[in-house]
Amino acid sequence: MRMRSPLRPVHLLALVLAVAASSVPHVIAAGQAGARDRTMYVSAVDSKGEPVEGLGADAFIVEEDGRRREILRVSHAIEPIDIALLVDNSTAARAAMIDMRMALANFVAKMAPGNEIAVIGLSDRPTIITDYTNDVSKLSEAVKIFAMPSSGMTLLDGLVETSKGLRKRETPRAALVAVITDGTEFTNYYSKDVVRQMAEAGAQLHLVGIGRFLHSEEHSIRERSFLLTEGPRGTGGETTTILASTGLDQAMQRLARELSSQYKVVYSRPESLIPPEKIEISSARADLTVRGSLARDQRDTK
Repeated sequence: MRMRSPLRPVHLLALVLAVAASSVPHVIAAGQAGARDRTMYVSAVDSKGEPVEGLGADAFIVEEDGRRREILRVSHAIEPIDIALLVDNSTAARAAMIDMRMALANFVAKMAPGNEIAVIGLSDRPTIITDYTNDVSKLSEAVKIFAMPSSGMTLLDGLVETSKGLRKRETPRAALVAVITDGTEFTNYYSKDVVRQMAEAGAQLHLVGIGRFLHSEEHSIRERSFLLTEGPRGTGGETTTILASTGLDQAMQRLARELSSQYKVVYSRPESLIPPEKIEISSARADLTVRGSLARDQRDTK
């Protein structure tokens, strides 16, 4: 049975972009300067988490710092995606290995054509099993993983290191897909720093978790708990948790359908001296959940 994280927003996604404090003049008001197009890659799903196709510009609302922007055009996103597939192969994942191998093999078979995928193991330290490739045979071998004995998971470290690597790549879209269990976590990072690294890489985080993920004040577990909510929300992705690994293939196939059905939403932004602090993508339709992020070459990190 698949359960959605109760903390994930239902109809609104706020993407917070860090802006250094300074004494620059106030943003130029709309109409006082020329405009430029901005592009977002957006998922639109129904109440069951299934992608909704055939939507037009009237289905989306884009706001920057509370100011609504004109949507110029909406189309099916056909640009390739760099997908970093981060897999928990720690001791805690041992009982789920058979289901994980099948689900991961089906996922890469669906997503590899037209996209490039890297597989990263998370036991004890992040380890690249195979670098970015669209070779289905190579990826199918890479996901035949085994649980490492007496090991813990390094999810937060893996997300930071993978994000740094993604910043060197120029593919228009990027996604971090983490398949994890609720076992032992090892990290010295704070979740807010991990979210910042992912946002700077322009990568959407999609977490698929197996287990209960109970909160603890121990540093590593606490920061992972925060990441389960703040990571996807801050990057335009989502968290899906399932109680048993038997539901993993279904969850991964649904995610594959979502990534393959994203929209390219182009809107108009007035010229300004500083970028907005907050970009919101939402829908006026109560039956629709939308989430997304700016195109990677349009991140306001300057």
